[in-house]
Amino acid sequence: MFRRFSQGGYLGVDIGTASIKMVELGPPLAGRPILRNYGLLENQAHLERLNAAIQTSSLKLVEKDTADLLSALLHQFNPKTKEVVASLPSFSAFTSLLDLPEIPDEELAQTMRYQAKTFIPLPLSEVAIDWIKTGEYVDEKGLKKQQVFLISVPQEVIKKYEAVFKAAGLHLIALEVEGLSLARVLTQGDSVQTLIIDIGARSTAILVAQNGFLKYSAQTDFAGGSLTQSVARGLGISVRRAEGLKLQKGLLGQGGEYGLSTLMLPFLDVIIGEAKRAVNIYEKNYGGKIERVILSGGGANLLGLDRYVSQIFNLPAVKADPWRFINFPPETAPLLSNLGAPLAVALGAALREQTGT
Repeated sequence: MFRRFSQGGYLGVDIGTASIKMVELGPPLAGRPILRNYGLLENQAHLERLNAAIQTSSLKLVEKDTADLLSALLHQFNPKTKEVVASLPSFSAFTSLLDLPEIPDEELAQTMRYQAKTFIPLPLSEVAIDWIKTGEYVDEKGLKKQQVFLISVPQEVIKKYEAVFKAAGLHLIALEVEGLSLARVLTQGDSVQTLIIDIGARSTAILVAQNGFLKYSAQTDFAGGSLTQSVARGLGISVRRAEGLKLQKGLLGQGGEYGLSTLMLPFLDVIIGEAKRAVNIYEKNYGGKIERVILSGGGANLLGLDRYVSQIFNLPAVKADPWRFINFPPETAPLLSNLGAPLAVALGAALREQTGT
């Protein structure tokens, strides 16, 4: 499913559990692609009905509903290109970072298929396998080793995505796990080992990335919707009202508003606990030290979250800023600052050709 982009531009599409995000980038100017357009379509029904999500961690994508939503977004978006790179949520793939001796590429292909058998709970005939070399090092015995990130996606999932984009009149030229998109747009050219916490509506991806490469991936079903539900139950209000209060006050409430943050913190701490566990696993098994946290996804806009996460991890924690690779009108900067975290996956997917990774 991989080929070169056309020169007319390219679309990055992120189909989340409760929203679709799309970015169109035009041909580069001074080495950076131009932002042509962006769009977000949110399905807020998921706040009230658990079965209203576009897709869930049980790997179910609601094809017709998703195609209809995508078509509605396209009607407003009106892109100049039909060629798409789309992201897959972390829960749709099986991934593993492998330490291997340096071997020729033809031997590596055979090795990857053998390794895949050990951790993929499906027959290899039912999955698509890919891998990316993420680094080299010399071990304590002086032997040269390489790190290879192995990715496997069920063929059933790929076919569903192909059907959705075909029904919407788009040409799907590549699918990639969302962690690859985020690693590219948030850490390209940056050697700092970074923990990325991507908080969506119904799922949170927990990633480790460096130099534009994804090194580790995990996920939890606790996410932004969990925080909203906790506020709704605690205050006895509708989930839509709770969502509005969450966005308005975040963790920065004072006086009587302080109760809002205390309602959310137990669920937020579960997400952070899963992230700390991922850090421990990565540092123990793969070496190196996490030096920074980047908060991504719509949940990253929760006021005060960066400060709270920084205190918990005792590390710098910042909201994702994926615009450094993009040319855009300076007057749009104030608006785009709050859209960077939600659009980071779509931007990373659209940048796939530009960076060559």
